Amino acid sequence: MQKKLLLKILPAEAEDSNHINHLIASASGAKPGEVYGYHILKKSIDARAKTIWVILAVNAFINEPYQQRQLLLFNFEDVSKACKSVMIIGAGPAGLFAALTLLQHGVKPILIERGKDVKARRRDLAALNKSGIINPESNYCFGEGGAGTYSDGKLYTRSNKRGNIDRILHLFVHFGAEEKILYEAHPHIGTNKLPQIITAMREQILSCGGEIIFGKKIVDVIVTNQKVDRLISLDNDIFKADNYIFATGHSARDIFILLDKKNIQIEAKPFALGVRVEHPQEIINQIQYRVSLSRNDLLPPASYSLVQQVQNRGVFSFCMCPGGIIAPAATNSGELVVNGWSPSKRNNPYANSGMVVQVEKSDVITYFSQQKIKHEPNSPLLFMHFQSHVEQECFSAGGGHFIAPAQRLCDFTTDKTSSSLPGCSYIPGISSINLNHILPAFISDKLRKAFKVFGKRLHRGESWLTNDAIVVATESRTSSPVKIPRHDETLTHPQINNLYPCGEGAGYAGGIVSAAMDGEKVALEILKKINHLQP
Repeated sequence: MQKKLLLKILPAEAEDSNHINHLIASASGAKPGEVYGYHILKKSIDARAKTIWVILAVNAFINEPYQQRQLLLFNFEDVSKACKSVMIIGAGPAGLFAALTLLQHGVKPILIERGKDVKARRRDLAALNKSGIINPESNYCFGEGGAGTYSDGKLYTRSNKRGNIDRILHLFVHFGAEEKILYEAHPHIGTNKLPQIITAMREQILSCGGEIIFGKKIVDVIVTNQKVDRLISLDNDIFKADNYIFATGHSARDIFILLDKKNIQIEAKPFALGVRVEHPQEIINQIQYRVSLSRNDLLPPASYSLVQQVQNRGVFSFCMCPGGIIAPAATNSGELVVNGWSPSKRNNPYANSGMVVQVEKSDVITYFSQQKIKHEPNSPLLFMHFQSHVEQECFSAGGGHFIAPAQRLCDFTTDKTSSSLPGCSYIPGISSINLNHILPAFISDKLRKAFKVFGKRLHRGESWLTNDAIVVATESRTSSPVKIPRHDETLTHPQINNLYPCGEGAGYAGGIVSAAMDGEKVALEILKKINHLQP
């Protein structure tokens, strides 16, 4: 028989299958020889008490032959001669998973990507990191795979649509990810491995007759009779299809400006903005585990998740990267943006996390008024302009070449310019600046108050609030500052019957998995319409 069990096991024993078999036998009343194997259904770590435990949910095979884990099977059809096609703008997770869904149902996807393929994109990232030279079309945000490809590859989401999540994770495994992402509490592929998986997805799309066109920036949308008639690229190429998915990502400001100029409805969307906080990883390990991982490397590098309400605004950690690196994530010269990523082993000496404050319309209007900056309070681009302004201020403060303004953590909370700075993973370099003089006051004030609370909350011998940690500005691309509306049922834009806003850039996702899920959702809705229209 097969039996589901919950096991509590020491980290040193968690990789010992013989020991786990004995635990299964004991928990099920069977003899050790009657346990033929098991599948891990869920794996997590409980570090709340003095003893650290690994919690395993398993499906055990007792007096029954062991069977390999059943992975979902996917069939992709040849669409080279398909009579129906869908144009997808953006080859991030939303666009790629929309394309893969269309392939499974015999509809041809045509992906248009402004950036480069993952391999060519590496050279542009190297130039940005080492020389401060940015390619506005190929960077950490733009290019094949989207923003997540070179900024971590975390696969967990707060969405409760578990069935869809499982399907997304199985697709990643199908294209080369390790099976452990199916059961880990916080699945993670890693920036070093995700590009190969994205490449495998591209090869699947092309081998089935789909198209992927790189280096094409869309600069115009021609709408006729409430339908997109054609798209026009910067080099005047024309693209036509039956339906259009806009999966352009949270940083495609030119698309937001274009839609606004064409009187295609968009909406201002609140987002969060703040900084990156980086600690030596060993400090976070000591706080969370009370043990040095050099003596117990069976535990993964520790992470944390923090949230605090300060004056009716949420202050929270975002995209925490244990064993990670801070990266320059700007998309234009003259703007300073930082993000974080980790390799698959998460074995770098630092841990970094976004620390951000929820920004509301009243905050932005007050800030612009105080700074005597001209603004239109009801503009759908209000938050985008605020985001861009703060990034420009931080770029200027750093002195150019994407050198980031930075400050020791305790110094930040006491409003003191740091006389020196600790080591930092940010390759372009850092400069000691009092960030309280650069960030909007409503942001820095709330961060300071929240950091003091976090320091008391995470304090076990070592303290989270330490001057061995560094604050780096600015973490501003947490989500899209603009929403492209769509009907709840048809998922089409309210004004345009064949335009489907999709993913993080349209305001319907917040990470790789949720964007992939939204890509599938939109593709399935288009398929319903196509099938209904077919005779």
